[in-house]
This record gives sequence, structure tokens and C-alpha cells, in this order.
Amino acid sequence: MAERSLARSTPRYEKKREAILDAATQILNRAGVRGLTLGDAAAAVGLSTTSVTYYFKRKEDLAAACLMRGIETLYAIAEAACAEATPEARLRKLLALHFERLRQGVAGEAPPLPVLNDLRALNPPRKAQVFEAFMRVFRKVRQVFDGPELAALSRGRKTARTHMLLEQLFWAEAWLRRYDPEDYARLAERVSGILSGGLAQPQARWAPEAMDLEEIAGADPQEISRETFLLAATRLINSRGYRGASVELISAELNVTKGSFYHHIDAKDDLVVACFERTFEVMRRVQRKAMAGSGDQWSKLVDAAATLAEYQLSDYGPLLRTSALSAVPEHIRGKMVEQSNRVSDRFAGMISDGIAEGSIRPVDPFIAAQMLNATLNAGAELSFWVPGVKQKAAPAVFVRPLLMGIFELPAPRGG
Repeated sequence: MAERSLARSTPRYEKKREAILDAATQILNRAGVRGLTLGDAAAAVGLSTTSVTYYFKRKEDLAAACLMRGIETLYAIAEAACAEATPEARLRKLLALHFERLRQGVAGEAPPLPVLNDLRALNPPRKAQVFEAFMRVFRKVRQVFDGPELAALSRGRKTARTHMLLEQLFWAEAWLRRYDPEDYARLAERVSGILSGGLAQPQARWAPEAMDLEEIAGADPQEISRETFLLAATRLINSRGYRGASVELISAELNVTKGSFYHHIDAKDDLVVACFERTFEVMRRVQRKAMAGSGDQWSKLVDAAATLAEYQLSDYGPLLRTSALSAVPEHIRGKMVEQSNRVSDRFAGMISDGIAEGSIRPVDPFIAAQMLNATLNAGAELSFWVPGVKQKAAPAVFVRPLLMGIFELPAPRGG
């Protein structure tokens, strides 16, 4: 046993182990936890599956090791950032270090970072171990908001802002692909500026008017049973990932037979497409209604964002998390990403028009829209991070910090 342990501490062993993790991380990012196999990881590094089991006995061990390595990197970044003296300096350092690490991954100077959104697809006991490590990162990032100047923020509000901030880190990897790696440092500054200053002009008011959610849901009375089915599927995919939400689980959730699944949807791939299309159509309805309203672009943007934040915690929600994209088949993923980008681009148009009319602070419209889309998407999990948060409170607790500034203190009456 001692000889075996010694063999596993040699540079040669560590080099091969790291190579397996590098290859497995790329597969995990492309196919999700449940799409990763020991055979695929072995083939990617020119080994047999049996050889890989010398390093990782089970696929679950390999997936967990990939995720843990990414979490350890993120923790080191957060720890370095939180050594800064002020919240603003911590935020700038966090973003600068994270974007630099993403640049290194794209440039081949460091291993790829794993997509952490699929953590929920792990099985016990690995799931608990990895989640506890992630919670350590979460608690460290929450220290960005420590300090006497932010003492008025409750623990729940700090937690909500931490969730939103981490979502910006994770989602940035998706939109950064449109830029050259040499621009990442400049882009980190832009994100930092948007988070610190928000989109609001100094004279802007936070006075959202949420829309009628029943009208936004727009379910045809003849399609209520299909809507119920899609909502149950959306909730399961959000909690278990695409590959973890089986037909059997969805049917059991609704207490219907497996055959009923095929009455509504022809195949599982069709199911995730239908869930995404439902999500994007809801967001488009909100955007169209906001754009058709009166008032300036700032008011329209606030109304749209507040409505979607409430929708996420309503009986009609949640909307499907874009994290599900990391595990869906590639022939589906491209089309869904395209639709997601259209939603973001419409927000970008509203922001651009607001800048032109003077109701919105000059920012990069594309980046601001991607950040808003990420925030609204992450609202699906707000009740997990802030238990007991009310539907009506969601806009002020979660969306306002992005639009008014992440360090802005709540209004005296808790607005």
C-alpha cells in the first residue's frame, strides 16, 4: 500500500492525472456531468479506460475532481480579492483576477475552468462534498460586502448580491467568446464599472411597475395541461440538470403515466426545446409590453426587469436556467443560444436608446444587457439562497443592485 501511495505522489503520476482532468473538464463543459464518461476522457489522452481507473475509479470521482479543481481556483481568486481594503477594490480585484484566469484558459496558458452550473447533476456523496466546497467560495465572495459602509445591508441582501455577482463571473465566459483574449482586462473594468455604478443616472428613481403576470404567462386555456407539464419539467431541469431530469421523474412529479409524457412531447430533446421556447417567449412578451409603454427607457427597463424577477418566484415560474445549455445536445444548443442572444440584444437596444436620451448612464450596452440577462436568469434560484424571500421583494432585493449599483444601500423603508 505504501508503494502504491508513493507511486501516486510522483511527478509523472501528477502530470498524467492533470492531463486527464484537463481533457475531462473540456468534455464536462461540452456535455455536462452526466455526459462525461471515463472512456471519452481516456481516449482524449490516449489511454485505455482501465488505465484511467488507476487515477479515478468512477466517472463520479472524475467529474467531482474536475469541479473541485475549478472551485479551488475560484477560492484562491476570491481570497486574494478579499485582502483588499474596500468593497470597491475587492470587486475590481475579483473581476480582474477571474477574467485574467479566463484569458489564460483561452490562450492555453492554464487548464480550462469547469462550468460549475452542472454541480447539481452529481450523485451523493460527491455532490455534498463538492457543494460544501462551493459554499466555502460563496462565503468568501460574500466578504466583498463587508465593511462599515455596508453595515446597513442585511445578511439576506448580502447573500442575494453574492449570488448575483457569482452569476456574472460564470456567465461572462459565455459572452467573452465574442472578444479577443487580449481585451479581457479592459472588459473586466467595464463589468466592474457597471456593477459599481449601475445603469441609473444620478437623478433616476427606482419605481418599478410590475406587469400582470397572468397576462405575461399567456397560457391558452386549451394548453393548460401542456403548460403544467412544461413547468414541472423546467423545475426539474433547473434542480437536476438536463440529463438528471428523466421522463420518469417528470411523470412522477405530476403523478401521471410515462405515456402521458409522449402525449405532450415526442422526445426528451423536444422537451428541453419546448421549455426554452416557453422561457424566451415569456421574456419577449415582457420586453414588448415594456417597450410599448410610456416613459423613458430607464423606466421601461426597470419595469421589464422587475416583472421578470417577480415572475421567477410566482406560481408561473421559474423560467428555465441557461445553465441547462451546458448539457443539451450540440444541435439544440446553438439554436437556443441564438434565441438567448436575441433577448439580450433587445435589452441592449433599450439600454442604447436610454443612453442616447440621457435616462441611462453611459455604459457598454452589450455587456450591460448580458449582465442583466444573467441576473434575471439567476433569479430562478433566489429563494434557495434567500429562503422566505417574497415575490414582491425580488426586484428590490436582487435586480435593483445591478441597475442602481451593487453597493447601493436599501431605501430607508426597505425599497
